[in-house]
Amino acid sequence: MMQINSEKYHPDELLKSTPYKGDSKKIIAIGASTGGVDAIAKVLSQLPRDLPPILITQHIPEGFSTSFAKRLNMYSPIDVFEVHDRMQLRQSCAYLAAGGLHMILERSYSECYVKPLEGVRISRHCPSVDVMFRSINNTVGKNTLAIIMTGMGDDGSIGIKELYDNGAYTIAQDERSCVVFGMPKQAIAKGAICETVELDSIPKKILDFSCGELKRGCRE
Repeated sequence: MMQINSEKYHPDELLKSTPYKGDSKKIIAIGASTGGVDAIAKVLSQLPRDLPPILITQHIPEGFSTSFAKRLNMYSPIDVFEVHDRMQLRQSCAYLAAGGLHMILERSYSECYVKPLEGVRISRHCPSVDVMFRSINNTVGKNTLAIIMTGMGDDGSIGIKELYDNGAYTIAQDERSCVVFGMPKQAIAKGAICETVELDSIPKKILDFSCGELKRGCRE
């Protein structure tokens, strides 16, 4: 389900890095590739409602993301939307990047909105995890729980390092529970990860973050 291109564009091609330093509402962000469809479905199926908004970028071709969003919505207690238009973020909802489109977060006054963005493949992918993570760092910064899961390559390692440096809490799925350990491995190698956990532990980490039990700014 990956879209690979010989050209490797940096996130700067689409989005300037302007890290947000203030306080805001919490955001949860998940990035994945190979093996991620089943892993994300497993995580979301174990989550209750009344959680902060969840943004998801899964490397997936155009045409397949719609059925994936429907599957997630069917088997998860939270409401799952594929992002084709600008949408205001709400509690108990997850937002999935559409195949062939990047997904970015933006702020208008006190509210956050997610929207699709056309553009070149960043870190060889569209949608790109790096683009999503960077936009979240630009919008909510340290108020984020960023999770990088199973997948081939290094997409997401740039954006999650920016979030880590800005004080966000960052998690990588461990090698044993990954189908492919590429994306988490690259993020760990960059020094961008607060904690490495197995797949079955990720729902609990999301709950801990939502309840304030994960310390924001893991290096403090």
